[in-house]
Amino acid sequence: MRVTLAAMPWQSFELPSLPLALLKARLAETRPADTVTEYYGYLRWAEYLLERTGGEITPAVCEQVSVDDVFHGIGDWIFAGALYGDSRWRVAELEAYAARARGGASLDLGPARRMRPLAAGFIGLAAAEILASGPDVVGLTSTFMQNAASLALARRLKEIAPGVTIVFGGSNCDGVMGHALHRNHPFVDYVVRGEGERVFPELLARIETGDSPEHLPGVCWWKGDDSVANETAAHPVPPALIPRPDFDGWQRVLDASPVRPFVEPKLLLEGARGCWWGEKHQCAFCGLNGSTIAFRSHPAERFREDIDHLVKRHRILDIITVDNILDMSYFRGLLPGLAASGWDLRIHYEVKANLRADQLRLLAEAGVHCVQPGIESLSTRVLELMDKGTTATINVRMLRDCETEGITASWNHLCGFPGETDDDYLRVIEQMPALVHLQPPGSVGRIMLERFSPYFERPELGFAERRPHRIYDHVYDLPEEELNDLVYLFDTPPAGISDELEKRLQDAAEHWREAYTASALVIRDDTENHLRIEDRRAGWPRTDHVLTGWQADAYRALERGRTAKALAKRLTMDVGDWLQEQTRRGLLFQDGSTYLAIATRGVPVHKVPECLGETSRWRPHV
Repeated sequence: MRVTLAAMPWQSFELPSLPLALLKARLAETRPADTVTEYYGYLRWAEYLLERTGGEITPAVCEQVSVDDVFHGIGDWIFAGALYGDSRWRVAELEAYAARARGGASLDLGPARRMRPLAAGFIGLAAAEILASGPDVVGLTSTFMQNAASLALARRLKEIAPGVTIVFGGSNCDGVMGHALHRNHPFVDYVVRGEGERVFPELLARIETGDSPEHLPGVCWWKGDDSVANETAAHPVPPALIPRPDFDGWQRVLDASPVRPFVEPKLLLEGARGCWWGEKHQCAFCGLNGSTIAFRSHPAERFREDIDHLVKRHRILDIITVDNILDMSYFRGLLPGLAASGWDLRIHYEVKANLRADQLRLLAEAGVHCVQPGIESLSTRVLELMDKGTTATINVRMLRDCETEGITASWNHLCGFPGETDDDYLRVIEQMPALVHLQPPGSVGRIMLERFSPYFERPELGFAERRPHRIYDHVYDLPEEELNDLVYLFDTPPAGISDELEKRLQDAAEHWREAYTASALVIRDDTENHLRIEDRRAGWPRTDHVLTGWQADAYRALERGRTAKALAKRLTMDVGDWLQEQTRRGLLFQDGSTYLAIATRGVPVHKVPECLGETSRWRPHV
């Protein structure tokens, strides 16, 4: 059987398609007689734009759409005209959205307007190139903004070659979304809902023999004119069935591509799936794990072997891991081995914010240059509302220790949680100027209601009124009842803090970002009875704070964070006035009754966030 696996726009042009790489490797194990071809449509799109616009639309412009515009649906809109055969499709709706969207004044539609007329021609080209290899089956993976381009391609393939079997999979096909995609698009033969390593090879076997896919877990199929959705798999795919990804085809295509000079390629790997925290305490706003939140990970030695093999084979040292959370056992197995490997790696990892300083040091030694610690807020009460399992003290300590270790901490400050009040943020805003030497949030904004999140699954938590997010109004020609099942994001009435306070929080964060690269608060001299803190923060007097005797001991004791009562007990003296004085100097962060020392150790290396913020958008549902 001849199988083509395709990944259409949009995803980061610096990265391989992990679903394609995993499925290709899995088919090599289970169906070695098949001829498997990969089609990297997102790279081909960048080439097409570069050629057709005379170099005006570069891969950097494409990257902006694929990464920055994901929550505006711009990429889907660009291909919606090709899907519905109308280059003017929902132009007015997009313009209206941009005019009224929060922050719409900064929404640049210029590239999208330039790309839209070229989308249909590209779909025709992609269909012709895919059919040139004579596939029996074309498998399309779809996550976030890959739906419209993938559907447009599927429709065109069926128009040209009705006998080709079309299979969809990926995160956009999880749960009810997969059934909605299938029943509303009759040119899609099958949809695989959930993980594909076990199901997809079996589906190919049934297609080859003409057998019915009935009872094949998670598969949507046509029974006459009726769309049938089989029950999803009872158990997640075990790590033993998840192969080492095969990136050979991607590298060959990239190396021969005219976009190669514009790209700094990175490897995209996974050590684990699911979330060990979310299994017990899923964050109230998070739906990224979909229906497969059960945590599973490769043994540390196996993952280390995968990294060694792929780094040597591809000669690429930058690695993005898609794990939603770091397996804590990797501190004993994986990371020491990477630290001793001699590789000059640059790794991105999602972690939990309650890591110790020594654990962050090991991450840095292993080559982890960027972490996404899920900080989300600097208000302990709001963190409790979202069931985050952390505190403001822990989060600020994480920022301080990342600064000390030279690790970029990529994070956003969220708000808009049911039950939060303005009072939860006033003290945070007041203390932000003292934190300008630490890495600032990339953005401040209200949460969106995500499918699969506790807020979505339990409307009684505060979001009972919802409708499909307005970004889908400029993409799909479907009634709202169908969009309710198809889409991932939803609009709700705003909850939590007032718009006025949200603006104050955004302004404070903007000042933080502007001040960060010119700021430092560093412990320079540290002996048993003497501690000197050099203050070079923007907006603060240029001062050297000298603490001696019990004050030096007290400041060191606060590096892990302590309550005033606990510190007084440790020192056997009253420290209330001293704590307030150090807080006024901006040397301490106050979280209720807890105080935290915020000066860093060692020479600061300001790390402007450069790593991908939401790596989970490339999560490997295949």
